[in-house]
Amino acid sequence: MAQKIDQTVLKFNQASIITLLVLAFLFNQAWLVAVVAVVMVVGTWWPQVGLFKLFYTRVLKPAGWLKPDVVTDEMQPHLFAQGVGGIFLMLSVLAFVAGSAGLGWLLAGIVAVLAAVNLFLHFCLGCFIYFQLARRGIHVTLPGWSA
Repeated sequence: MAQKIDQTVLKFNQASIITLLVLAFLFNQAWLVAVVAVVMVVGTWWPQVGLFKLFYTRVLKPAGWLKPDVVTDEMQPHLFAQGVGGIFLMLSVLAFVAGSAGLGWLLAGIVAVLAAVNLFLHFCLGCFIYFQLARRGIHVTLPGWSA
């Protein structure tokens, strides 16, 4: 269902994910991957409490540091994409715990690269998958997505 969506909050979310995952890799801090995973999963399940969204709406936007870019769009594909990214990061954390740092960084890297593709090239692979599933009659939704 189309609604008015602030694209800036989506872009800030992507930039935050990229920044934190790159810092995690550069400083070899797998715990930071876990933090991003939790933020993404919680923000997918309960969009109104997404940490990056809250920081944008309560700090950056009121301070005038970032300006809204409101367009007609659907939020569900973006939430689906975020959820898939969160699952990849949870798998990344499990890989770290299991002693497979290479796999952990690979999975985290995939999320960072896809977020960068979305941010800079305006192609959301998760959104594409969401729409392809819908074309095949598979409609992915969570209760919090209708709010």
